[in-house]
Amino acid sequence: MARYTKSVCRLCRRENLKLFLKGERCYTEKCAVDRRSYPPGQHGQGRRKFSDYGAQLREKQKVKRLYGVLENQFRNIFKEADRQKGITGEILLSLLERRLDNTVYRLGFASSRNEARQLVRHSHFLVNETKVNIPSYLVKPGDVIRVREKSKKVVRILEALEGMARRGVPQWLELDKEQMKGSVKGLPTREDITLPIQEKLIVELYSK
Repeated sequence: MARYTKSVCRLCRRENLKLFLKGERCYTEKCAVDRRSYPPGQHGQGRRKFSDYGAQLREKQKVKRLYGVLENQFRNIFKEADRQKGITGEILLSLLERRLDNTVYRLGFASSRNEARQLVRHSHFLVNETKVNIPSYLVKPGDVIRVREKSKKVVRILEALEGMARRGVPQWLELDKEQMKGSVKGLPTREDITLPIQEKLIVELYSK
């Protein structure tokens, strides 16, 4: 599968927002957004003025990069959100939050979504005692996600759990740090997503 392989710090600088793509580094003084708070490239420090379409496109790119999904994946998730009853933008964010890779990250088993995706791919987690290695798997209320017994000594998971206190666990999830497992208490709501996202712009973009 195609993946972005260049410096992910460029993506944060492009969006002028910490997307926490490099885990713990994003909380230190080495964070590229703190050091150079302007877009990458030779014209990065020039004035930026977006048209309505440009603002909508930037918002879509920001959310897509935040959750680490590709264009076709994102479009399919939007179509699914549009089919469901309710506010399309909020359903879109809820579907993105419910992805297994994001849930693993939100529970503190990984320091970034990209790392969570790798850990899921390598079958380090069980969902309801069944091995699941599909990052896009959607969790549902009542699901229990736990680290496999043979993976409980994986250094990356242990280090991520040590540093998860600064992020906290959202209300729709519950973490048992000692047992290295988490449960889904309910569906994520708009209030659980604290990053500045204007989902209405994404709906407007895809509604044209």
